[in-house]
Amino acid sequence: MKKVQYRVLMMAFLGFLFISASASFAQTKVLTLSGTDAMQFDTKEFKVKAGQKIKLTFKHAGKYAKQAMGHNFVLLKSGTDIADFASKANLARDNDYIPKSEASKIIAHTKLLGGGESDTIEFTAPKKGVYPYICSFPGHYGLMQGKFIVE
Repeated sequence: MKKVQYRVLMMAFLGFLFISASASFAQTKVLTLSGTDAMQFDTKEFKVKAGQKIKLTFKHAGKYAKQAMGHNFVLLKSGTDIADFASKANLARDNDYIPKSEASKIIAHTKLLGGGESDTIEFTAPKKGVYPYICSFPGHYGLMQGKFIVE
């Protein structure tokens, strides 16, 4: 009788571990985004859940070097003045157009990439809301924008 109880308890414990492990793997949302030499993101909107782990791979699908046509992904906090941020980014050439003075407005960002390059970042989705993402390379933010919607 005790053997049966032990087996039942062990099976229940192993089942709990399996379900817990599966749930934690399922929570990571894998996203891909590309930027082109035509200054366009291939995806203009992402939907994720608040607190969800995000693994985003950004690819520069074009051919030009990053000095001529660099691209990045910069996720900004809700309410950030995009034009003001981009204006400050224009002056941050030595930091891949990520202005250190605006670090408090950035949730996550990739490296600045040239044609054929990619970068993967991981971060946690913020609270519910709509967050803008842009390319901060000079002159790109006007065309290269999207919405990161957190539900």
